[in-house]
Amino acid sequence: MIPVPGPDPHSAPSPCSSTYLRDIYYRLKPLIPRRLQIELRRWYVARLRQQCSGVWPINERAAAPPAGWQGWPDGKRFAVVLTHDVDTVQGQTRCRELMELEKNLEFRSSFNFVPRRYNVSAELRKELVDNDFEVGVHGLYHDGNYYKSRGVFSQRAELINRYLKEWNAVGFRSPSMHHELEWIHDLDIEYDASTFDTDPFEPQADGVCTIFPFWVAGQNGQRGYVELPYTLPQDFTLFVLMRCRDIGIWKQKLNWVAEKGGMVLMNTHPDYMVFHSETPGMEEFRADHYREILLYLKTRYEGQYWHVLPGEMSRFWRCLYAGGR
Repeated sequence: MIPVPGPDPHSAPSPCSSTYLRDIYYRLKPLIPRRLQIELRRWYVARLRQQCSGVWPINERAAAPPAGWQGWPDGKRFAVVLTHDVDTVQGQTRCRELMELEKNLEFRSSFNFVPRRYNVSAELRKELVDNDFEVGVHGLYHDGNYYKSRGVFSQRAELINRYLKEWNAVGFRSPSMHHELEWIHDLDIEYDASTFDTDPFEPQADGVCTIFPFWVAGQNGQRGYVELPYTLPQDFTLFVLMRCRDIGIWKQKLNWVAEKGGMVLMNTHPDYMVFHSETPGMEEFRADHYREILLYLKTRYEGQYWHVLPGEMSRFWRCLYAGGR
């Protein structure tokens, strides 16, 4: 069994990582116009990016394989896991187009929905599962209060567990990537996906400094789970906040993870993807960027990667590092 990775002590400092400032931000957020929120975040990201060149998009320390690592199934060079967070009802209306895009390229993914922010379509969930995709739970309300206190999290965990059971889902991701790995044991899950190898632009910026999954053992009878950190930058960061015009950073990071034999885990959002000819809005980008990175992966690395759903990855990792528990 491997130890749980922790925050990288060499990562660049982020003022937004403190609980105090995070609480202030979420209290003020409803009072700030959305356009101003985006402009402030763009300014902050541009300023912070200069300080973080040594740890983002690549932190070399994250490449170390876990103890006893013998490689991916069938001798594959690296692994690929695709996930999507559906933050809004608009994002939900775009899920079918995103599913078709992936099916046409022979990929599968998970879609994580927010059950109490909008009416999650049972028909859509069934359609996704029937097409060999996966469904997960993405918090309850998509606010910043999950980790405000241990009591708040425990109360919300009860409701989250109801949706996990109702949806027959085995995975969870916290909104905004907030996380307390010990608290997440309250959830009836096989895997959590609320962390990242390195991402100094997140509100809670403590990367786990690994491009591999890891086992989070339970204490005092708690159930353990597999943690799946995302390892490619999020689409919102690249195309909305940084206003990148191509997928160069995605390619750079994908190539590095493939070279190191790790797990390429992407987290993208249909909320921000434009699938037709209309001009993208202030916080949107063309879905062609996502199609392009999948085509790049499929053509450059054909036959070299093990592509699975996050639930399948968690079961594989559980058998390796938790004796199948």
